[in-house]
Amino acid sequence: MYTTITALARGIEISVTDSPSEPVNVDGRLLKQALLGSLTWLAIHQEEVNRLNVFPVPDGDTGTNMLLTLESAVEDIKETTASEISKVAALAAHGSLMGARGNSGVILSQIFRGFARYVQGKREVTPVELAGAFEEASNAAYRAANPPTEGTILTVAREAARAARDAALAKDATAVSVMKAASKAAKVAVDSTPDLLPILKDAGVVDAGGFGLQIMLEGFLKSFESEEIEAFKALSLRRSPAAQKTLAMPDGGWGYCTEFILEGSNLNVDQIREQIAAMGNSVLVVGEPEIVKVHVHTDDPTAVLQFASSLGNLARVNVGDMSSQHQLILAESSHDVTLGPPRMGVTTTRTNGIGMVAVVAGAGLVDIFKGLGVDAVIEGGQTMNPSTQDMLSAVDSVPYDEVILLPNNGNVIAAAAQVKNLTAKRIHVLGTRTVPQGVEAVVAFNSERDGTANVAAMEEAARQVQTIEVTRAVRNTKSNGLKVQEGDVIAVVNDHLKHAGSQFASVVGEAMAEIGADSRELVTVYRGEEASEADAEGLAGEIRALFPKLHVEVHPGGQPHYPFILSVQ
Repeated sequence: MYTTITALARGIEISVTDSPSEPVNVDGRLLKQALLGSLTWLAIHQEEVNRLNVFPVPDGDTGTNMLLTLESAVEDIKETTASEISKVAALAAHGSLMGARGNSGVILSQIFRGFARYVQGKREVTPVELAGAFEEASNAAYRAANPPTEGTILTVAREAARAARDAALAKDATAVSVMKAASKAAKVAVDSTPDLLPILKDAGVVDAGGFGLQIMLEGFLKSFESEEIEAFKALSLRRSPAAQKTLAMPDGGWGYCTEFILEGSNLNVDQIREQIAAMGNSVLVVGEPEIVKVHVHTDDPTAVLQFASSLGNLARVNVGDMSSQHQLILAESSHDVTLGPPRMGVTTTRTNGIGMVAVVAGAGLVDIFKGLGVDAVIEGGQTMNPSTQDMLSAVDSVPYDEVILLPNNGNVIAAAAQVKNLTAKRIHVLGTRTVPQGVEAVVAFNSERDGTANVAAMEEAARQVQTIEVTRAVRNTKSNGLKVQEGDVIAVVNDHLKHAGSQFASVVGEAMAEIGADSRELVTVYRGEEASEADAEGLAGEIRALFPKLHVEVHPGGQPHYPFILSVQ
């Protein structure tokens, strides 16, 4: 019999019965249970995965990103009654894509995508086909990585798939024997990641994403074996704060975000998409002839639901008043921060028809980007990576058909890149990896230029700025020959850990000397939420003493985790 497993992440509960405890083949119902088992087992090990970090800085939290991505996949399958593995896999792939967070989450979504592609049209899969699905999942992940790096989640996925293939060829192969082989091979591959990536060996850790995948496969296997895990019942997940966007609401309001699953027979996905598109915008309609997932922003959700219900049964109906939500977000994110005259005023329409969306965290930084003319700000970044869905919603909310998206964090770029394929709008994703790069890129925007010219100018502006991010180490590590102890002041220069010491001023001075601050003109210090105004002014004074030719500005950024972020030009 299947085990009933409950994950408290979002009150998810899936109960399935009347199946053998050690199945030979895998259908949709078994895949559903296995994915919930993976979710729950990963949740139990979430912080263990998070602690596997090469850099001693508060990072994007690989475990959290993988968990939220997997949770989104399970959310999409929990209400379906389909027993075909193809339908469950397709829904899980869609959910994982929309919920993908960080680089690890995007790679995981591609693993789901490859698996779903292989099982397309199948009601169930044999052990050989299960192994084939794992191989295609691995191949899809490799295709998504540019360039692929060994010693990461990619290596673990590949080795697990190879072991699954070998086990599937045995005469008495079952789904359980295939999963046992894959799970065992994943652990061996994880243990070997430091031999493939010197940076892991220096830090004395295994790859976090690979370990996360290993844990997921273990949860998969436990569900296949119908193993009772008492910890499942007492599980309490740490919920990450939702990303928010702040932008000017049009006179007509935002309407209603309407989502549901349509179940029926011989459903024409293309025709449904066309009909739904005539009723609103931000349309996403995906699925199969028996099950279709619909998302639309509309002024008349009743008409949408009436149309859909005429075609079949509706499940997971969710209608949200975006205007009310918007007003709440504005009320919660209002700030009394004065930065002086903005360098560019916010406009409601632009002659070139191009909008801008940025990802940034911190009250002051939100105000800065809004003041520079950004139409929508998604509040997120370090340790709070927004999902693909968060960014898609923000992009679709701005009143332009062409949008420039600024991730402003290296761990957000991959999820941002997925937005291009999910909207009819033309999307330009800039490779801004830091807040200072994002600021300079927005300053370079010109409403008289077209999208291609603006992207070129903004990318060039971003390249000209040097970024120094200053915080305290959260763990002991060794990177690029630099030994760091927990609690040390550290400086990350252009995404590379370069300096460590006991005092902010001395570490910042070393970092600035390395990038040739004597030949620069301006340094802007963004003060984080952990630093006082006196702290920031003290640091600014030290910088002026060390580099008297530099003009130094201080702005309240309010960013978490980093007391100071410096932009040097």
